[in-house]
Amino acid sequence: MPFTYSEPCEEAEASAIYARARSLALSSEPETLKFRSFMLRFFGDLDAEAGWTQQLHLGALRNTNRRRLAEFGPDTGYDSIGDWPQAEPLVRYLDQLEAAGKLPKIILYNVNPVDNYVLATMIGNFQDGSTPGKLQFGSGWWFLDQKEGMEWQLNALSNVGLLSRFVGMLTDSRSFMSYPRHEYFRRLLCNLLGVEVERGEIPNDLGLLGRLVRGICFENAKAYFGLECGAV
Repeated sequence: MPFTYSEPCEEAEASAIYARARSLALSSEPETLKFRSFMLRFFGDLDAEAGWTQQLHLGALRNTNRRRLAEFGPDTGYDSIGDWPQAEPLVRYLDQLEAAGKLPKIILYNVNPVDNYVLATMIGNFQDGSTPGKLQFGSGWWFLDQKEGMEWQLNALSNVGLLSRFVGMLTDSRSFMSYPRHEYFRRLLCNLLGVEVERGEIPNDLGLLGRLVRGICFENAKAYFGLECGAV
């Protein structure tokens, strides 16, 4: 999504918009946004009831080159970072679910590094103690899925949040070749911590650091997603 859809829209209004669309009437941009907002909130309700985790990927500007889009189709390399305001629509959405008692576990990802601290601080507004790290600031995604982008994400979360509850790297399951990014992430994480130990910024305690790394790389995700798998 470019940003979180969170305009007020009740079921009756969403049904009317849908009915008009079914009759081939064109929807206005405000109507489209309202319908998307209703559906996103509806899916959040379902995720909360099922105990599932919702993941929101925010900020991509897609299909920027119209000539290439016509030639090759969507998702062929002509996307980039967008710069929509993220904070207000996101907090509206989270607050709507929280007020209804239907806030699921959510992982928030941004593609624009400008929004790192927006998301890293946003998750702290809606933690409720029911699940450790119920809201997560997700790992570096897309254009930030590289060394510097991952370090920015880790440092932002560490500076204003709780790194020890982080569920770690994600995998693009459409591509088998994306799985090595977990190894890359683990090396980068350990290097980041090692540099901070050498600077005297965190304790040189291998037991403490080992638990932190093990949690971020495996144990936190296992508990967060309720995975049935052995220890590492």
